[in-house]
Amino acid sequence: MQQINSHLSRLVHDVAAQLGDREALIYKDFGGSTWKSYSWNQFSAIVKQVSNAMLNMGIGVQENVGIFSQNSVQYLFCDFGAWGIRATTIPFYATSSEQQIQFMVSDAKIRFLFVGEQEQFDKAKRVFPMCKTLERIIVYDPAVRVDASDSSAMYFDEFLRLGEGLPRQSEVESLQAQASFDEIANILYTSGTTGDSKGVILTHGQYHAAFEANGKCVPVDENDRVMNFLPFTHIFEKGWKILCITAGARLIVNTRPMEVQQSMRETHPTCMSAVPRFWEKVYMGVQEKIENSGAVQRKLFQHALSVGRKHNIEYLANGRRPPMALHLEYEMLNKTVFSLVRKELGLENAHFFPTAGATVSSHVEEFVHSIGINMIVGYGLTESLATVSCDHLGKPFTVGSVGHPIEGISVKISEEGEILLKGPTITRGYYNRDDITRDSFTADGYFRTGDSGYMQNGELFLKDRIKDLFKTSNGKYIAPQMIESKLLVDKYIDQIAIIADQRKFVSALIIPVYSLLEEYAREHNISFESREDLCKNERIHRMMMDRIDTLQQQLAHYEQVKRFTLLPHHLSMEKGELTNTLKIRRRVLNENYKEQIDAMYAE
Repeated sequence: MQQINSHLSRLVHDVAAQLGDREALIYKDFGGSTWKSYSWNQFSAIVKQVSNAMLNMGIGVQENVGIFSQNSVQYLFCDFGAWGIRATTIPFYATSSEQQIQFMVSDAKIRFLFVGEQEQFDKAKRVFPMCKTLERIIVYDPAVRVDASDSSAMYFDEFLRLGEGLPRQSEVESLQAQASFDEIANILYTSGTTGDSKGVILTHGQYHAAFEANGKCVPVDENDRVMNFLPFTHIFEKGWKILCITAGARLIVNTRPMEVQQSMRETHPTCMSAVPRFWEKVYMGVQEKIENSGAVQRKLFQHALSVGRKHNIEYLANGRRPPMALHLEYEMLNKTVFSLVRKELGLENAHFFPTAGATVSSHVEEFVHSIGINMIVGYGLTESLATVSCDHLGKPFTVGSVGHPIEGISVKISEEGEILLKGPTITRGYYNRDDITRDSFTADGYFRTGDSGYMQNGELFLKDRIKDLFKTSNGKYIAPQMIESKLLVDKYIDQIAIIADQRKFVSALIIPVYSLLEEYAREHNISFESREDLCKNERIHRMMMDRIDTLQQQLAHYEQVKRFTLLPHHLSMEKGELTNTLKIRRRVLNENYKEQIDAMYAE
């Protein structure tokens, strides 16, 4: 099937007209254990019903509708149902705090809020009295406890009945006929590592341009089975998911992020967008298995990896044809060794895997390519409707780059090294924030990304967030995310925050993988009563320092971690230490752990 890049108000119906009863969505009910599916015709029919129900609720053109849920088929029905009557959807992360919800509902004057499960419903109910515009909460999960006397809440099934028989379908179709690409499709509030949320305006025209450009370099098609793992609220997953719909691919809707590896083994996806942390965990899992296997198996796998690296990185990635002997050896190892690794992941039919959202460690990128998985590394922002640049499948690429800019995007590097963007996929600004919008563009209309980088041989390379670049008291600039990505590949490190700004040397706060650390302690007769004991133990500290020193050998001396503190608990969103997308809020960390940080710099 050729890509169908119609207006989002019509997209699902236009694809259904082509693919009919072919499978479209694979999903589990809330709390369910078996995979079910909807055909394209069923998907289209429910979206039409949602559009009719929304009209009967009184939702108007370009009215803001809130969706506060984890991934689910109901989420998809509401997105496309709202676009079907030219309303705007505003997605909230399922982990959003009550304070964030209250701010977004009030800022966007939301009357109708769709929620997923009990946690989201309870938060919505608690902020309801503070949100003057909020009228109704519609609940996806039928297991949510709702007070029978609560007239402000209704279940999704009740809501759907308002559209039964499509009583206003002619009106829906009339609205679609008048739809414009200038209209707003989404307002995505970015939680940001500093300050208040900002509502990024995304138009139907931006989506249209993005699908046209991405469709030329990301060859998803109707034979692909696409796992939806990242939240639909995240622009990377949202844009990718709809791109897959334009190509007629099946979507596998994974509601529980923690269960993604089990879901992959059960459903055998061919594609999935992910953040680097997912592949870091895969890398660490495989490395651990190698470490725990026998000497012969270990030697065989290490040899296979070196062959895979030579074949896929040294030759193919550089646009060179591998010698016949190398190619034959790789094919043999691919069918015997690497196929077993992919099968263990549920990726027997792996096609390609877009990866973005943070710095990808070169160790991890090389490993994923070496075992025969096509990782497509890219870069983008909410404000650019995801992709700015990416690797192109089957074309040469450089490990460490974020690929070539997609068609239609103009990339410029400022004198300060900031990446500047212009093109049809770039936002026109922030909702209700003319002041921030004004400051976000240069005099000649380029969007300021806040990221530093450079172009080389047509590929874009990232350095770090401009604001995140640390300057030590010795005047050296440090890129914390680059250092963090190098150290995160260690199996004992779960989270890490580099400290260096205005300091004499680089230090780090490290959240270890407690289960592995406890296992190590038991194996080496290190006694401990609590995690606090474990994290303060000198032998544990020496072991961790040795591992860190091994990983940071290639860093300049002034970039290397000299001291670190192991924390006995995870960083949390509740304390404001992490954003909804699990990015570190460094300012908050510096405040919350001032005592521990100061101790690392004490003489």
